[in-house]
Amino acid sequence: MTGDRIALAVHDHGGDGPPLLLLHGAGRTLADWAAVAPLLVARHRVLAVDLRGHGLSPSGPCKLPEVLGDIEDVLKEYGIPDALPVGHSLGGMLAVLYALEHPGVTPGAVNLDGFGWGRPDQYVGLDPDDVSQHLAEVRELSAAGPGRELPADGLKNLLAEQRAMSDRLGIPYELLEAGVLRAVRERDDGVLELRPGREEGQQMRSAMDSLDLFDLFRRTTAPLLLGRARRPVPSVPGLEWFDAMMAAYAEGLARDLAALAAERDDVTVTEIDATHAMLLENPRAVAGAILGFTSPRGSSQAS
Repeated sequence: MTGDRIALAVHDHGGDGPPLLLLHGAGRTLADWAAVAPLLVARHRVLAVDLRGHGLSPSGPCKLPEVLGDIEDVLKEYGIPDALPVGHSLGGMLAVLYALEHPGVTPGAVNLDGFGWGRPDQYVGLDPDDVSQHLAEVRELSAAGPGRELPADGLKNLLAEQRAMSDRLGIPYELLEAGVLRAVRERDDGVLELRPGREEGQQMRSAMDSLDLFDLFRRTTAPLLLGRARRPVPSVPGLEWFDAMMAAYAEGLARDLAALAAERDDVTVTEIDATHAMLLENPRAVAGAILGFTSPRGSSQAS
């Protein structure tokens, strides 16, 4: 670590061609890209990183300037300052921010389902005040994840949950297991906890919630690929209103993305046949969308 910068953990997948930097979502790790990256290396040099406080990267304040500075340092260290940032969820937001801050150097950005919870007015047909109230409940539930301590059998039980998820969603168990093992760390007191830590997780969520994403999209002059999940996120037990609210948001998000694409020829909007967990559920569709965007026909970045 140097000053506010952190030396991130990097997986160099190799490959030839224009470089790509793969960025994972909040509370995830570079292991999420394990099935996607091999599909990209025939046409691209591919790196994936653990963001600060995640996976095997050191801890540190999870604020946007520092996180973006870490990314810049990785690209400088590997001699690829012109890499295309490709991100999922939080990583997609970071990819757009990075392109916005490095005009003329970064050739564009790929944001895969990195739209957060949106604005209350994007929930078509619902009262914005009701939406705001429900979103507060969702955010409170999500706050319990980062820094979660695991009891004695916690890791075993967590992996059993991943096995059940693998059977239910058809995701290879090895992908889920690798992500969990990379996200669990043993503290100095011997207790296992899930990364990022609680404070880092709160900072990351606050940073995400502070972004006006469609303003960022419009201010970014480089080409953008904006990928949206076609299938809804799974229901949340106990929240009977959740499914209807997510359907209303999907409608508003699709409307606003279509309007943005109509405004700009260099904005490509695509649907991925998967839920938000698209990197694990449908890596081939994800890779296909990225390669379509980076082809000479798909964007200004030749491959």
